[in-house]
Amino acid sequence: MLYPKITQVAHVLPTKVVSNSDLEAILDTSDEWIYSRTGIKERRVAIDESTSSLATEVGKILLQKANTKDVDFIIVATMTSDEATPSTACLVQDGLGLTQAFCFDINAACSGFIYALSVAEKFLLSQKYQKGMVIGVDVMSNLIDYSDRGTAVLFGDGAAGVLVENISSTPNFISELIQSDGNRYEALHGLSSNRSNPFKIVHNQSPYLLMNGKQIFDFVLRDVSKNMLQALKESGLEHEDIDFVLAHQANQRLLNALAKKINMPKEKFLSNVAYYGNTSSASVPLLLSESVDKKELVLGRNQKILFTGYGAGLTWGSLLINI
Repeated sequence: MLYPKITQVAHVLPTKVVSNSDLEAILDTSDEWIYSRTGIKERRVAIDESTSSLATEVGKILLQKANTKDVDFIIVATMTSDEATPSTACLVQDGLGLTQAFCFDINAACSGFIYALSVAEKFLLSQKYQKGMVIGVDVMSNLIDYSDRGTAVLFGDGAAGVLVENISSTPNFISELIQSDGNRYEALHGLSSNRSNPFKIVHNQSPYLLMNGKQIFDFVLRDVSKNMLQALKESGLEHEDIDFVLAHQANQRLLNALAKKINMPKEKFLSNVAYYGNTSSASVPLLLSESVDKKELVLGRNQKILFTGYGAGLTWGSLLINI
């Protein structure tokens, strides 16, 4: 029996860079205010790109790196699909010409890639499928109210993904713990489309993403930290056995607080939030792909990586993986 392993990584970013200084022109804010509270210097914003076009470009790079078109399935994690239907994954399939692959989307917000990667592993463990593509992508600028300083400074757009294949003689997905709590959805939510049903009058609903920052901060420190520690405990490994933590890039202050909460050196928490902000479903795979490009991580070296996502739903989860 062969086991799943991440074999390729890739990421694609919109060309438009929006700095903190750019936001000063439209918001009552400053570069110093944003950076001191979030650790974010700039972010990418899609102008000519879409969710599906970014994801398709990621898929093209993955196929080029692997020199293959033999993919059994495509899973796209996103909450900003171009349209309500078809799925972004089907648009990616069309763009890549992978007519043999089955496709679907997962909407778990900023936890989406963690959820999708877990599902991909289960498909591959069945041994019926041998290779899958998992992409995290979001164009958060479509959901943001750029008059709201609480969200406008935080989010950015991007896409990244992986190929996962049954090529390993030993298991590489060491432990996982995935959780949700819909009772707390109002801490972070937003409408998906313009409501125009003439038979239903809806009052006082914002079309933008709404977030209670304090509730999210408390949720991460209380629930996400416990999740990470439980996943580590179930793996039988110790803190010092973990090479790096790739956590959702919400903001640097939260990453630092989370590292302290789980008693992990903050140097093990890799970060690129300064340059991309919170890219939601793309956050974790974007950090993975960039870290591989920088040779901080090396695919095939069997480094032990704790992947963690958390976001709207509320959803959260961790995967401990040999890469």
